[in-house]
Formats: sequence, structure tokens, C-alpha cells
Amino acid sequence: MALYITDECINCDVCEPECPNGAISQGDEIYVIDPNLCTECVGHYETSQCVEVCPVDCILKDPEYEETEDQLMEKYRKITGEAA
Repeated sequence: MALYITDECINCDVCEPECPNGAISQGDEIYVIDPNLCTECVGHYETSQCVEVCPVDCILKDPEYEETEDQLMEKYRKITGEAA
């Protein structure tokens, strides 16, 4: 499942550099997460790094993008070019 940032985002910019896939970017009003690039850090880390550093806990699982751990790992492999 990809993550998303709620409108409680305070634009502090701590999440963007933590994303190993480059899925986080500045939106019109708040930071946004591209669900096509978000693997919840599967393949990179044990936990979602953006969630770990967010001071206002505004990064949640996006129910519109339900994915299994295997699907997230496959997305990671496609993004990084790493073989299975």
C-alpha cells in the first residue's frame, strides 16, 4: 500500500530527503507522495522513513493503493532495476 500525506502537513521538508525512491515532492500546498514510486521503503529499510521523521504524523497508508509486501517488493525491483 502506498502512503499519502494528509492536509495536516506543515511543509517542514524533513520527509522528502528521506525517501529512497524520490516519491515525495512539494505539491501546491503540502508535500505529496507519488503512489507509483512509493514502496513504503520495502527493499530499502525495515520501516517507512518518511513516517519515522514526520513531526506531525501526517503520513498514512493510502487505502486507494492497497498492495501486498510482495507487490511492494516487485515495485522496488522495477524502480531500482534490481533483479529478484
